[in-house]
Amino acid sequence: MQRIQFPDHLIWGAATAAFQIEGAANLDGKAPSIWDRFTARRGRILDGTNASVACDHYQRYREDLDLMAELGLGAYRFSISWPRVISSPARRVNRLGLDFYERLADGLLARGIRPFATLYHWDLPWFEQQRGGWESRDTVWRFADYAEAVARALGDRVKHWVTINEPLTIATAGYVSGDHAPGRRNPLRAFRVAHHLLLAHGAGLQRLRAHVPDAGVGPALNLFPVLPRRRSDVRLAERIDALANRLFADPILAGRYPAPVRRLLSVYRRTLRPGDLALIGQPVDFVGVNHYSHLIVERNWLPWLGFRLARSLDPDARHTDMDWQIEPRSFLDTLTWLRTRYGNPPVFITENGAAFVDRIELDGSVRDPQRRDYLEGYLFMLHRAMDAGSDVRGYFVWSLLDNFEWSLGLSKRFGLIHVDYRNLRRTPKLSARWYAGVCRTGGFDLDESLYRSLLATALDDSLELV
Repeated sequence: MQRIQFPDHLIWGAATAAFQIEGAANLDGKAPSIWDRFTARRGRILDGTNASVACDHYQRYREDLDLMAELGLGAYRFSISWPRVISSPARRVNRLGLDFYERLADGLLARGIRPFATLYHWDLPWFEQQRGGWESRDTVWRFADYAEAVARALGDRVKHWVTINEPLTIATAGYVSGDHAPGRRNPLRAFRVAHHLLLAHGAGLQRLRAHVPDAGVGPALNLFPVLPRRRSDVRLAERIDALANRLFADPILAGRYPAPVRRLLSVYRRTLRPGDLALIGQPVDFVGVNHYSHLIVERNWLPWLGFRLARSLDPDARHTDMDWQIEPRSFLDTLTWLRTRYGNPPVFITENGAAFVDRIELDGSVRDPQRRDYLEGYLFMLHRAMDAGSDVRGYFVWSLLDNFEWSLGLSKRFGLIHVDYRNLRRTPKLSARWYAGVCRTGGFDLDESLYRSLLATALDDSLELV
């Protein structure tokens, strides 16, 4: 066996999102979100379910806090539901909704678990969507007001904040493919939405720092290598990398939009205003990295971008239940790219994990060796990145609980803890027991043959990020 041991300073945690786990859709004055409305539309959710109950975390949070303590988590990343805290266009604070997050933060601290709060994980209030949503610049400043209200209430207890989670997914799935709320299909509007999300990050950061001077603040960006399927697709991969990764990382970390896509961003002649890039490009305390796999692209006749996603040429490639290729090397490449392109900013891995088909056995256990295998491979590459100098401060597995997986409903399971949606019983999976050992000792033992295989992959220069 080979021991993979991380530095003592690394924080080990797990992550969730409010809409995916809380339920209590109409309790204590919560207003509808765009996702509440989206899930109510026939045909939008794969299995026809909704998140009105989800994991019922809003009412079972104490049980979930105890499970976190049993796992030995050092930190918990949760998101705050905007429509639970600001539940009307008048922008008055809903005290009952805000009280929940105060109880949650207090419960975490009482168990020695550090709270990491995300201000926006996709659940825009429906009344804000009716006023233009993220297509409207005014939403940026209403988001800032919401951030201020939360900071005033929780800033004495919560010292780590994520402003916006995965602006790329919001813009592309919400405004290009239409697979996510609000279900639009207009690429030019997607660019405007992307710019306003970046502005909201900057405005929210300002309000947080004004009211929580000792806060650590950053965005959570989904970053991944974009690989060409064939040599003829290299230029295409570079363009998609600019649209997917650098469109968000460059403005935040370098104060500018990436040169390869400025021509595509002509819409900003109406949207980009003096001072915007200065607001977006304020120094951040960390970059949150959400990472699951890489992207393989090839040319296609599709309009506008002219590409499609492709599968690996490797016939032995393994995939998760999301059909995402399991390629641990992509984690190393992503962190190397971030370190070399942007001067090695501090990083928290805000999401990393995998969905598989999990079942409760006759003895009541949930055996998920494939999830442990996935985590072993990706954590090995995280260790390699840190050895090479990447300034990684913490790691959050996605996800603590099985939950409502957006447009896929309850059909996919990412959790360390199994949730039986018939009775909401929680059952820690075998991967949870393994991860508890990682949290307790700061490392894990790796089979010698797997170690050698992963090491060979890490040293293979043919897999580098475009």
